[in-house]
Amino acid sequence: MFNIGFPELVVIFIVALVVVGPEKLPEMGRALARLVVEFRRATEELKRELALDEIEEAREEFTALKKEMKEPSENAPSSSGSSLSSP
Repeated sequence: MFNIGFPELVVIFIVALVVVGPEKLPEMGRALARLVVEFRRATEELKRELALDEIEEAREEFTALKKEMKEPSENAPSSSGSSLSSP
């Protein structure tokens, strides 16, 4: 995703250790992990909602198309009725 390798992670860890300090670093790590998990959950929920919206739109389009296909056949004269009135 971000193409972060092991050397980059070591540099990030050292900077975080200097900035935050060794006492608060585990607490910050846990908070970051919770944030990432919550972000992933929200992303998955959004994906599900969008998929459901797309399914509903497709269903509505299918229903409209089905009605369009039925209407001309109902309005057209039937071939059996026209043959009965002709001698």
